[in-house]
Amino acid sequence: MRAHPVFGDSLMAGLLLLSDLVSLASGWATVAGSTLLFVGVMLIVPVAFRRKYPLGSSYVILFGGVVQLLTHGGVDTGLPLRMADFALAIGLYTVVAYVGRRQGLLYAIWLAIGTFTWALWRMGGTGEAAAAVFVIAVIFAFSWAMGEFVGARRAYHSELEQRLKLLETERDQQARIAVGEERSRIARELHDVVAHAVSVMVVQADGASYAIKTNPDLAEAAVRTIADTGRQALTEMRRLLGVLRSEDQSGTQWAPQPDAGDLHELAENCRAAGLPVRLETLGDLDALPAGLGLGVYRIVQEALTNTLKHAGSGASATVRVTQVGDLVEVLVADDGFGTPHDLVSVSGGNGLIGMRERAGVLGGTLEAGPNPGGGWRVRAVLPLVPS
Repeated sequence: MRAHPVFGDSLMAGLLLLSDLVSLASGWATVAGSTLLFVGVMLIVPVAFRRKYPLGSSYVILFGGVVQLLTHGGVDTGLPLRMADFALAIGLYTVVAYVGRRQGLLYAIWLAIGTFTWALWRMGGTGEAAAAVFVIAVIFAFSWAMGEFVGARRAYHSELEQRLKLLETERDQQARIAVGEERSRIARELHDVVAHAVSVMVVQADGASYAIKTNPDLAEAAVRTIADTGRQALTEMRRLLGVLRSEDQSGTQWAPQPDAGDLHELAENCRAAGLPVRLETLGDLDALPAGLGLGVYRIVQEALTNTLKHAGSGASATVRVTQVGDLVEVLVADDGFGTPHDLVSVSGGNGLIGMRERAGVLGGTLEAGPNPGGGWRVRAVLPLVPS
């Protein structure tokens, strides 16, 4: 767990204060200790809040340095520097790293003025003064360089965080757009299914009305067909009402929609494209409701499309569609080396989003992930009658 910045800075300020007290006890005893202690506290205490209030705390440190210059700048204390004076270098580093280069330059100018004033007042124009100014300049230059380095890293990490947030926002928007497009597509397809069922009912009703007197058996069969088709149409209508259809879509597709019986043709098309596909079916898939058969077809189609894109050359796929009781299980697995899961995290994974959305509309579930032995696996379980 990362420590709070104030805790680390407080620890550094405490160590600096302890070191300053040791220096006061050893080399500054001839000077008025109470005033020096007050100045030391003014220099060191703001260090504990330097990251929370970088500019304010740094200028409090600078003010402490001015007070020390005015009260003891011309006094020979026996030591050229005290430990508390290093807080001025910490203040310069803080301004450069956490505020900016322009404010850091202004702060450095004030430090330079104070340093030259102290050197002239304390030591005059001697070589010792020049050496002291040189050492102090080296310390301040190091503080500036460290501030530039840390400031650049903070700016880089801040920009990286902003980009990650932007990418997450874009990914969420793309996912919402993909869901909306897929739901609109499902709605159009279910609309066609319901329209077809209603058309069948109308034709059968017309036939029954003509045959009810001359051929009662034919009329009875037509009425049964109307009843069965009506039940299927009601089921598809419930699904259709659960899907949001975009109002700005145009160009309704009137071509016949595929169903589970067209999976053999889909497998042949994939083989022609260079992907060996083994298709296994169990149960009477031709008797599935039109909407469910269309959903099975679309899930298999999308899964095989992902295999063609990402499995790599030499891969093969197995498609298994099984109807057991009131459930239809769809399994599509390949032995390729591609990892669509990584592509999902980068591109948004609209294909998987569409398959999950379609399975959800049909009242089922969908799982997608890598195979333990390699490759990729998509499994959907769809009920014949949605709850």
